Amino acid sequence: QVQLVESGGGLVQPGGSLRLSCAASGFSFSFNAMAWFRQAPGKLRERVAIIGSGAFPTHYVSSVKGRFTISRDNANNTVILQMNSLKPDDTAVYYCNKAEAVREDYWGQGTQVTVSS
Repeated sequence: QVQLVESGGGLVQPGGSLRLSCAASGFSFSFNAMAWFRQAPGKLRERVAIIGSGAFPTHYVSSVKGRFTISRDNANNTVILQMNSLKPDDTAVYYCNKAEAVREDYWGQGTQVTVSS
């Protein structure tokens, strides 16, 4: 069955960087566009970055454009989110999933990112 395991979160000061990783299994990873989502306390989950099945194209929500970079390794079924210049507003639980995933789909446990001084 589908399994998504996110890792790499933590506590970082404003302006710092984190690299999130997602290991996917149980579906045809290389044929699916993938995305990173995040959910802050009291807010709806939002999709912040998308990557096509062949690593292109990529799209970002305006609030992270220029600071976050999504990439993938189809040989290892892995999706990466490099986050630079982090801000307190980036604090959230981060999830990876298929780009078109909806609330009713399977979701992993996510990884907590906290940006605070």
